[in-house]
Amino acid sequence: MHFKTTKCNPFCLIASVTNLDIFQCPETQASFEALFQAFDPKVHFLYFKSFRRIRISFSNVLAAAEARLKLHKMDFNGKEMRLYFAKCFHIGSPRLEPPKPEKQFLISPPASPPVGWEQSHDATPVINYDLLCAISKLGPGEKYELHTATPTTPSVVVHVCEDKPGDSSSPDDSDGEDKPRPPRPKIVQTRRPDYAGAEQ
Repeated sequence: MHFKTTKCNPFCLIASVTNLDIFQCPETQASFEALFQAFDPKVHFLYFKSFRRIRISFSNVLAAAEARLKLHKMDFNGKEMRLYFAKCFHIGSPRLEPPKPEKQFLISPPASPPVGWEQSHDATPVINYDLLCAISKLGPGEKYELHTATPTTPSVVVHVCEDKPGDSSSPDDSDGEDKPRPPRPKIVQTRRPDYAGAEQ
């Protein structure tokens, strides 16, 4: 939506006043309105206190022009009053329009995927059953060669780890008797250093 200034409204005047009594005192308002009613008895007033402006609407153009000519920069209650013709504003479009195509690179992610785009699916994990079968047949200390060495590449060999004697993490289920476990190492608590007070 954009606003476009066209031209002045010849039927309306905007009065810029600095005296706040005109917005609060009915007697001051009556004397202010009498100045413009002398030019047009059907004049209408709108007071905007926050902006210190008064909109004065006349019924004919000649009365508005004469009032502006004679009352502009007039002293009213010790303050100068300025009069201006009101400006008309034209609203270009009642709706918010989308940005131009050259600005769409700022949108992230894009509003819609490109034509023909499809979501990629996760690949099925590859399971080498030959390798699993070969490893299951190996015993402790044996090895299985996956790839034979060439003049430019080394060989790839899988080794099966041997069980350490007395390893409590991998108990031997074949032995029915319970083997005594080695004692766990005792955790020694670190001694707190002696407190040395601040020297006087």
